[in-house]
Amino acid sequence: MATLSQKYLSTRGAEYGLSFEEVVLQGLAKDGGLFIPEEIPSLPANWETEWADFSFEELAFQVQRLFIADSEIPSDDLRDIINRSYSTFYHPQRTPLVDLDAKNNLHLLELFHGQTRAFKDVALAYLGNLFEYFLVRKNEGKTGKDRLHLTVVGATSGDTGSAAISGLRGKKDVSVFILFPEGRTSPIQRLQMVTVCDANVHNLAVQGTFDNCQDTVKALFADPVMNADHHLAAVNSINWARILAQITYYIHSYFQLVKSPSYKKEKLRVVVPSGNFGDILAGWFAKQMGFPADKLVIATNENDILDRFFRSDGHYTKTPIDSPAQAEEVKETHSPAMDILVSSNFERLLWFLSYQTNTSSTLEARRQHACESVSAWLSDLKSKGGFQVPAAVLDAAKTEFESERVSNEETIATIRETFATCFPTNTGAGSPKSSKTGGYVLDPHTAVGIAASRRSIERNPGAHHISLSTAHPAKFASAVDLALSGQDGYTFSEILPQDFIGLEERETRVTSVPPGVGWEGIRDIVCAEVEQELQGQR
Repeated sequence: MATLSQKYLSTRGAEYGLSFEEVVLQGLAKDGGLFIPEEIPSLPANWETEWADFSFEELAFQVQRLFIADSEIPSDDLRDIINRSYSTFYHPQRTPLVDLDAKNNLHLLELFHGQTRAFKDVALAYLGNLFEYFLVRKNEGKTGKDRLHLTVVGATSGDTGSAAISGLRGKKDVSVFILFPEGRTSPIQRLQMVTVCDANVHNLAVQGTFDNCQDTVKALFADPVMNADHHLAAVNSINWARILAQITYYIHSYFQLVKSPSYKKEKLRVVVPSGNFGDILAGWFAKQMGFPADKLVIATNENDILDRFFRSDGHYTKTPIDSPAQAEEVKETHSPAMDILVSSNFERLLWFLSYQTNTSSTLEARRQHACESVSAWLSDLKSKGGFQVPAAVLDAAKTEFESERVSNEETIATIRETFATCFPTNTGAGSPKSSKTGGYVLDPHTAVGIAASRRSIERNPGAHHISLSTAHPAKFASAVDLALSGQDGYTFSEILPQDFIGLEERETRVTSVPPGVGWEGIRDIVCAEVEQELQGQR
């Protein structure tokens, strides 16, 4: 199979011509930008027939082969990495498609059958094995200080942390540090992180929000002291490999849809609960490659910076334009993994839209224009709290996307209504259904997506809608109980996965970061922990 000699560049222009291995191990560009492919490949002309019966693993191989040259990762090695990454998933289809409401052509893509019961497992199981593969290759025959040691630093609003830890725990030559906002994750999410006591796993509970944690991670990557003494690597969706891995389930969902008895050859819309914009960005890449979606619908909770962008004249601001006195703050909602003020991955989309709408005659000029535009916009976001894109960029974005904002009250109402009215029959083992009534249980993030889907269905009757289910409802017991307690046929214990039982009784290990400790203080904690860990290995 012929592959591109794919190279990567930073959205802000300081780095270009990098290999896949370089961008995976580096994570964040030295100029603070995000890595993107220099070209977006197209799916093969005959992909709809040749790939139709492929397993999830084989589809993942075919998609990734378009972005990773055989000279970087030989085909046998890439297949092995992919197969090991998904062999631990609980469902044979890995990401099964459920006909949630066949009458209205509403389908649910269950992405919670991985080890930590969230969609992040699809990317982070893979990324952990990629890190291991590159490290083994680089450290062959080396000993002591000559060995490359990765210091992986990530921020989480709940699911990324546990999935990253699951993918990296116990791996040689890797220390993983996860920063999470204390009190702003669900109890299960917190326990999934802090009950992992492997020596290379370090949880840091930070006073503040996810955005505070994410800003700290970016500061660490930009810090010359950290970069002089440690090889930093990223697990957040700022790492390109995260986006690449997620493209597969869009293609996989399409093949499941066309084989469904309810399928009619109507237009397809995909609805994605979105906080940091990584999940839906993977869908945009799939669409650019040839995935036949008519629209991608962004579903936000009350932290609605993305929805406000699409409903304004292109303003991307931390505070609403019509309420400038409102303080910049993250609202606590029933869908905490989406409680994010600034969506980091939006930068990648803006780069491509700027590039595609520029009329310069040469490729290099269009790239330079996109890099300069993104750099200026992100500078304004940091210094002024927001920016406005040109009309052409906004129009290009609206060609691909729509957006919806879903309130806390609507989230709870959607969980309740879905349980009472949706009784899918094509579910498999692990689907959260009542055995008494057959009612389907949504987690609050998925409920945000379903509420947005219902609105889109009203505007587009007859269209097929695939709504992404991003987490198992048992991870968010308080919201689910608030919606369903007392409902006929609902028992929380019935949907509780076996691997969640007894988590609260396990040993825990977590470092509480005192209030007022800045990113420099967290840097000192990370450096001290890595040194202690390495001392124990010598």
